[in-house]
Amino acid sequence: MVARDVERALAEDIGTGDVTAGLVADVAARARLLCKESAVLAGRPWFEGCIRALDPEARFEWRQEDGDRIEAGTVVALVHGRTRALLSAERSALNFLQTLSGTATAAARYVDAVAGTRARILDTRKTLPGLRLAQKYAVRAGGGHNHRIGLFDAFMLKENHVHAAGSIAAAAGAARAHAPGLPLIVEVETLDELDEALAVGCERILLDDFALADMREAVRRAAGRIPLEVSGSVSLETVRAIAETGVDFISVGALTKHVRAVDLSLKLVRD
Repeated sequence: MVARDVERALAEDIGTGDVTAGLVADVAARARLLCKESAVLAGRPWFEGCIRALDPEARFEWRQEDGDRIEAGTVVALVHGRTRALLSAERSALNFLQTLSGTATAAARYVDAVAGTRARILDTRKTLPGLRLAQKYAVRAGGGHNHRIGLFDAFMLKENHVHAAGSIAAAAGAARAHAPGLPLIVEVETLDELDEALAVGCERILLDDFALADMREAVRRAAGRIPLEVSGSVSLETVRAIAETGVDFISVGALTKHVRAVDLSLKLVRD
């Protein structure tokens, strides 16, 4: 996966060749990777992959691991490689590291916000096109957990699926008959629908845009029989109150779709 991501990124950026890097002597060089703000690091395999694709002999002296919380001004790594490879790979390598560290940092903020509760923070399928597995890796680096990867590894019965099938029971029955081994998640929008989902049984029930009072009532009715997930209208300002209702999971689309890249730089340095 990393190799595919890297190949696509380098082809997009370098195209027929880096005309500017071709102006400099291709000699052994060293570069310093600096983080300019507080962040959670994620994306080392992609960063290394971009540089090693152009210089297989490149060496990395990492001072931080993926998942580490780092402060502004931290030297994250020293990179040893050929000048042209470092120059040509710089932007793609940083794009991966900045974006994935941004995802990990956002995840860590949500995880911190619900500390001490039973709730776990989940990502969603609202990922950047082509970078789903990379971003889901970054969510884990930030202390979050992965929801389903795509449309193939779990059933999720949403409003339109239930409408098309006629009822929650009918839709759930069809899912069980089609692939009984796959996890079944049922989204509900009311407490009455919650009761239907509890009656048919599933691996998880997703409470969509419930008020806090209704979340607490849902926790009471479920009584631990089926894990409850909350989705919709989740922010750093609201997530703590949601977690304190007693739900098991909170899914946050903003982790992967509202990404602010972390400020990192790669600079050539003299020995």
